[in-house]
Amino acid sequence: MAHDRKKELMVQFCIAYKGILAQHQLCATNTTGKLIAEATGLPITMYLHANQGGAQQIGARIAYNEIDLVIFLCDPGNKASFHEVNQIERLCDQYMIPFATNIATAEVLIQGLARGDLDWRDIVNPKAD
Repeated sequence: MAHDRKKELMVQFCIAYKGILAQHQLCATNTTGKLIAEATGLPITMYLHANQGGAQQIGARIAYNEIDLVIFLCDPGNKASFHEVNQIERLCDQYMIPFATNIATAEVLIQGLARGDLDWRDIVNPKAD
């Protein structure tokens, strides 16, 4: 997910890390997902727009332990959208899911994902078969 002023940064991030991302199932809110899919060709499960229920749809996937990592690039000047960010942040904290709100943290998490540093989630919070 990405606020409007951070969507292009998210697209550039996904282009840069396309090789890593291609090894995982990706999901996004509608506009962000379309931009990423068009720029990278990566398959993405898309949900509603964030302010039309997409954040809640992704939140439900977090609660059902279907997401291992969340990147939500936030615009600190967009105060109106921080309610959805706070909801996602609380869910990630509750379910022990790594969460990045800026590009620096996103890069650390994506590198860790590539190295297998997030495999601990399968032990601490195993997925139901």
